Amino acid sequence: MSRYKVQVATGLFLGSGTANSMSITLVGSRGESDKTLLNRLGKNFAPGTVNKCKVYSNQDLGPINLIRLHKERYLFFPEDNWFCTFVLVTSPQGQIYYFPCYQWLEGFRTLELREGTGKLVIDDNSSPLLLKHPEEELKARRDAYRWKVYAPGSPRCLDVVTLEEMETNAKYSLAKFTSFLTRSAGGEGKVMGHNGLQITEGMGRWGDGGEEGEQWERLKEERSETEHSCLSPEYVTNHWQEDSFFGYQYLNGVHPVFIRKCTEIPANFPVTQEMVAGSLGTSTTLQEALKTGKIFIADYKILEGLQTNVINSQTQHVTASLCLFYQEPSQGDLLPIAIQLTQTPGPESPIFLPSDSEWDWMLAKMWVRNSDFHVHQVVSHLLYTHLLAEVFAMATLRQLPMCHPLYKVRGVIWPNSARTFGLHPLMERGMQSLTYTTLCLPSDIQARGVNSIPNYCYRDDGMKLWTAIESFVSGIVEYYYKNNDRVQNDTELQAWVAEIFAEAFLGRNSSGAPSSIQTTAELVRFLTMVIFTCSAQHAAVNSAQFDFGAWMPNTPSSMRKPPPTAKGTATLESILETLPEVNTTCNIMIVLWQLSAEPEDKRPLGSFLDSHFVEVAPKRLIKAFQERLAEISMEIKERNKTLRLVYTYMDPPVVENSISI
Repeated sequence: MSRYKVQVATGLFLGSGTANSMSITLVGSRGESDKTLLNRLGKNFAPGTVNKCKVYSNQDLGPINLIRLHKERYLFFPEDNWFCTFVLVTSPQGQIYYFPCYQWLEGFRTLELREGTGKLVIDDNSSPLLLKHPEEELKARRDAYRWKVYAPGSPRCLDVVTLEEMETNAKYSLAKFTSFLTRSAGGEGKVMGHNGLQITEGMGRWGDGGEEGEQWERLKEERSETEHSCLSPEYVTNHWQEDSFFGYQYLNGVHPVFIRKCTEIPANFPVTQEMVAGSLGTSTTLQEALKTGKIFIADYKILEGLQTNVINSQTQHVTASLCLFYQEPSQGDLLPIAIQLTQTPGPESPIFLPSDSEWDWMLAKMWVRNSDFHVHQVVSHLLYTHLLAEVFAMATLRQLPMCHPLYKVRGVIWPNSARTFGLHPLMERGMQSLTYTTLCLPSDIQARGVNSIPNYCYRDDGMKLWTAIESFVSGIVEYYYKNNDRVQNDTELQAWVAEIFAEAFLGRNSSGAPSSIQTTAELVRFLTMVIFTCSAQHAAVNSAQFDFGAWMPNTPSSMRKPPPTAKGTATLESILETLPEVNTTCNIMIVLWQLSAEPEDKRPLGSFLDSHFVEVAPKRLIKAFQERLAEISMEIKERNKTLRLVYTYMDPPVVENSISI
């Protein structure tokens, strides 16, 4: 008679325990045990407990490859969900087998778990049982996670309509969901700062009584309304009109991924030397600045011709702006030197300059910031992080079994689906311009020509994180794959990459995204891209939203009047009539606060709270990765001591392991 010791761990959080009957079956290479009851009368699987029992077998089962957890009704108790974290089995010889679980068991069912050693499908070809298990696991996952075409031209999504339809393991944690509801509850009444400081106390503080449709009465009166415990909103309030800060935001603001070097003035943006001579000074000319890489451009052509929304019974307006920047030599500041508010030059589309009237130049910059708001929110933030991450997560669940090394190292958990009606045309245009290069930071930096521009913290911090992730992933790939043949013959890996190509990139060869992986180097790059997109890149385009957007004139979300068609027409009154109304602004502030707020169950980049690995080598790689992230954090903190305005959005403790909001 062989005796096996079993330990079964229940999740720590509220509601993870069960009063149902739990049993276990051990499956070894030489046979399997009888089903053995785990919980005795009065001993339930309470949250945070580790239940112990003994399993007896008439024979030595050999190495334990698989276990079955049986969840069944107990007396009159109703069915309840149970969250199992792991199971430990100790053989009569003292060998310990670890079975990671980290999932909910719903209903009365049997769950099979593989021993925790990372395995490729080509490593299991000698065991029909071990080959059959991942096939059944993935079939069940594919039934639970089905694709749906949300809108033509956008990435596919999970085929559910309501939260109740989602499989429990795909939902937010209770802590995150409760936190989100708590933040939402203040809705129109107040927006809270990081330390609880009130940003607004009711609509009445904005204008006279806060009635809907109320126009902003005085631009300067808004400054005192946006207090915040962080530096950025206060700094924005005091410096938003400065050209240097306008340019700064293209490097280190909420949308630091858009600007690119300009080597030739576009034909539809006829900026001349005479126009910008005052901005360039006497030391250079426009042509010389173009040749030396000192001219940059933000081109919002993607917005041209888009149909706009109606807010408060009033049609809104959007422009396909163009903005030219000059990197001045003394401080390296990026300064706007010319703005055109349409893609078609002409008498009714003047090029605005810093030498124009204060109100003309201010309104022109506001229109550019409004253009940037739309492209940032819909393309760079929603499409290029959230919606792609949803596909990455779906493909992982559908194509990689739990025993697969890449399932264990996945950098994404289930992201929220932030799909919004009315954005389909812009998302479709964003998809047409999406390339693999855009998602790979080193290639994107090179393609946009911003390698050497100074004071670009997003680039500098992002490259450190990309390199750290790449080093970690390289170690994992080298350990499990070793050569290109194993990459090519891993059918589960190839199915994962192919599904991402089909459902995220819509099978577009022009995107440059791979539909298969042939080498270990290609695999390292692809994995680094997935993890970076879902962690560091999302942090860069999400976390700063409230800091830079709470002061509405800096980032107007909508514009009520058409753009000016002539110079000398802008006044304070016309600007106030153009900016969004009170209720629109407050609603946007609430959304930006919710998106930027730190979640209750935050998991910083590099934290592996779910222990899926059992081998020594990947555990060492995780430790080295965490140590490098700690070094990067110290480097960022030291660098920030020298900056007038600190950049913290890609500091590893601030960056989440996944898209969690």
